[in-house]
Amino acid sequence: MKKKLVAGLAMGLMVVGMAGVASATLINTGTVEYAGAARKLIYDTDLDITWLDYTKGATIWDNQVAWAAGLSFTIDGVTYDDWRLPSAGASPTWGYNVTSSEMGHLFYDELGMQSYPDKGGDTTTAELNSSPYFDNLIASWYWSGTEYAGNSNNAWNFNTNNGNQNNNNKNNNNYGLAVFSGQVSAAPVPEPATMLLFGTGLAGLAGVSIRRKKK
Repeated sequence: MKKKLVAGLAMGLMVVGMAGVASATLINTGTVEYAGAARKLIYDTDLDITWLDYTKGATIWDNQVAWAAGLSFTIDGVTYDDWRLPSAGASPTWGYNVTSSEMGHLFYDELGMQSYPDKGGDTTTAELNSSPYFDNLIASWYWSGTEYAGNSNNAWNFNTNNGNQNNNNKNNNNYGLAVFSGQVSAAPVPEPATMLLFGTGLAGLAGVSIRRKKK
């Protein structure tokens, strides 16, 4: 009985490790002090961008653009001041399940959320913050930094409540989320294969234990 339990545990850990490497491309890279609290830095290894886990209160597009551009953090003597709103992609499109934008990639590919039609309901704020990464997302409309080519008065936005990407008048009030092109780290960053190695190592130790008991 004990042999089966140890072997099953080892295999489970190894599978979890492999699944983590295959699907999780977000890495917490430390925190920075902002707006009176420690805010997480979340690095996306897929897109080579770093998210700041802070939602700026809803306001017009120009204000959100200026807010993101004005962010600056100095870590270990290095200043990171090229923050911006997320991009809607090179050729933005309307609708659900759009993953070519940075917000769409985060919502669908990284956080594993579903669109309103696929889920049959809205995504809640609690669901958005249920991963180990974000704590401060809000289920609502967020501005992107990409203007709408068909109308200079509009800009693209993304709804984390239902997974819809659209464009809207810049004078409407939407939330803001800041992103940095590249990696911002305030702590040692684990290698992507760490979980796999950990699981494999435990599986090996379990195998050794079982073989010893057989002797």
